[in-house]
Amino acid sequence: MEQEKPRLKQAAVVINPSKSSAESFTAEFNALCESEGWAPPLWLETTVDDPGVGQARDALASGVDLVVAAGGDGTARAVAEVLSGSETPLGIAPLGTGNLLARNLAIDVNSPTSAAGWLLNGELKKIDIVKVRLDHAADEKTFLVMAGVGYDAIIMSDTDDELKDRVGWLAYVEAGIRHLPGRPVKATLTIDGKVVMKRRVRSIMIGNCGKIMGGIEIFPGAKIDDGVFDVVVLAPTGRFGWLNVLGAIFSRRNANQSVGQFTGKSAEIQLERAQECQLDGDACGETRQLEVRIEPLALNVKIPG
Repeated sequence: MEQEKPRLKQAAVVINPSKSSAESFTAEFNALCESEGWAPPLWLETTVDDPGVGQARDALASGVDLVVAAGGDGTARAVAEVLSGSETPLGIAPLGTGNLLARNLAIDVNSPTSAAGWLLNGELKKIDIVKVRLDHAADEKTFLVMAGVGYDAIIMSDTDDELKDRVGWLAYVEAGIRHLPGRPVKATLTIDGKVVMKRRVRSIMIGNCGKIMGGIEIFPGAKIDDGVFDVVVLAPTGRFGWLNVLGAIFSRRNANQSVGQFTGKSAEIQLERAQECQLDGDACGETRQLEVRIEPLALNVKIPG
């Protein structure tokens, strides 16, 4: 009797086809799977209507051994939303502009195709994810790096796409300068059931890890696997308010009159009026209320060995 051939491992790739390096990564990863004795990958393209959630569900249902998010942080976030709580690991091919999750996991973002070399054979790491409910909605959303309301979200929603294609993350700096003037909003911040702040703010950001654009550590000491998230409140006041904000961020001081910092496992933000909101750099409209909770070590990811 002929012996049945052993099943080959297989990866699924949820890929954003609009990224400039998508074609070269496809060729590189196909060749890698063949050379490593894996089955041909299952390729699933994202669309404007579905940035990766439906594709990740299809991948998980097919029983693959690895799901690769090939795109930016938005693609990684969509795939992670489906994979969290399962044993199937997430691989990250950083084809986007920010690639913040990849940066925080020490993945090379300068040569996207180089990521293919360790995706199949890298180490497994469990990381935290953060769940967010906006305006008492029935469904929760997921983020991996950071979320924010106010000034930071306005920057994300009003960054020039053509400029971003030309100069990368520096396009966010341009948007940030344009939106420095603005009205603060009265906010109430509750962490782990306790009200910790009531004041007028420009932005409240929740971080699952430390580094953002340009390697700046908005959340000093934050770790992606420590079971808590970090909250930074920007509340510049007076003539030198934004200078105080920059001083706190770049000197890594814990706080000053313009910056507040907190940590927790759950939080609620109540705003006097609706503000722009973003999750991992993706604009998600305006909101007046956010509920946030951490899910410790809920996601398996592949990292360079």
